[in-house]
Amino acid sequence: MNGNRIVIKVGTSTLTYESGRLNIRRIEQLVEVLCDLSNSGKEVVLVSSGAIGVGMGKLGLKKRPSLTREKQAVAAVGQCELMFIYDKMFGEYNHNIAQVLLTKYSIDTDFKRHYAVNTLETLIEMGIIPIVNENDTCAIDELDGDNFGDNDNLSAIVADLANAETLIMLTDIDGLYTSNPRKNPDAVKIDVVNEITDEIRIMAGGSGSARGTGGMITKIQASEFATSKGIECVIMNGENPKRLYDLMEGKPIGTRFTANKEIF
Repeated sequence: MNGNRIVIKVGTSTLTYESGRLNIRRIEQLVEVLCDLSNSGKEVVLVSSGAIGVGMGKLGLKKRPSLTREKQAVAAVGQCELMFIYDKMFGEYNHNIAQVLLTKYSIDTDFKRHYAVNTLETLIEMGIIPIVNENDTCAIDELDGDNFGDNDNLSAIVADLANAETLIMLTDIDGLYTSNPRKNPDAVKIDVVNEITDEIRIMAGGSGSARGTGGMITKIQASEFATSKGIECVIMNGENPKRLYDLMEGKPIGTRFTANKEIF
């Protein structure tokens, strides 16, 4: 895997159980690997979903709220819990973290974008791991499906803002398949995508889990944006975070989308 600066996006389905409660063992493994990668010299940015999912678990809710104001309230509870856990776990490995909450309005002008870039760059220079999430408590457009789209697209934007070489999206499936492997046992995983075509977009049809908002199609959208900026992307299963080591060693993990930035 080329590149020293990496953005890793983790989805709600990876962070939580079906109940919505945090999957503590998996988060511990993820934090351990990210700290180890940082110790090895990698510059790591984490884009983490999970505020609403974690809030649902903490409040004992069995289904995702439907009203925007309820989603805002649950996100406020969940984001607090999520960052508390991250701070505790990263601290055990002597790594400092910083919370960065964004909306599309945070970077909708060059002036605002400049300050977002400076913040991320300064945190990385100081050896602090930024943990980025959508500001679900304020960004009501996103909660209704129209801001960054979801954290897949946000992660691609963050990778661009952070001038990263690689974006890795951890999810609950091994990569992009020719069709839905949960419904078609003959579906075949695609190891490398050099160009995102209409055929690839059709393969990615479908939605996310009950606890999250994304799906494969949003990961393809994110990959299309990131690769156009010269950022290599990987979609891989987050069930075993230690497979990130295999990925870093160049092993064929998940589906890799090659960067294709045009030179003018």
